[in-house]
Amino acid sequence: MSGTSRITQVATVGVRVTDQQRALDFYVGELGFEVRRDVPFGDGRWVEVAPPGASTTIALVAGGAPAGIRLATGDADADHADLRARGVDTDAEVLRMGPGVPPMFAVRDPDGNSLLLVESV
Repeated sequence: MSGTSRITQVATVGVRVTDQQRALDFYVGELGFEVRRDVPFGDGRWVEVAPPGASTTIALVAGGAPAGIRLATGDADADHADLRARGVDTDAEVLRMGPGVPPMFAVRDPDGNSLLLVESV
């Protein structure tokens, strides 16, 4: 990788919510955001909203899914291998949760902040 990156954008910022529907009602009804994604995920659902025209979304995260910043990458496996080879603190393996969920892995910065690299689909 050395000076180049497959990371293309800050894709999603995940915020933890106690009630996804209540949060969705707020972001859409009160702030005027659009629903960009609302799909089954595990025992619940995965919900992303954004202001009209915005490229970065907010994920309304409930349950055990990780909150935080998600970065889009064109190739999770290649980024994972490159970063590990350079000694970057990453998850041991690329996470594969099954059909409909893109490959992803976490990387931690020198202060321990975790970023999730998610392959663009």
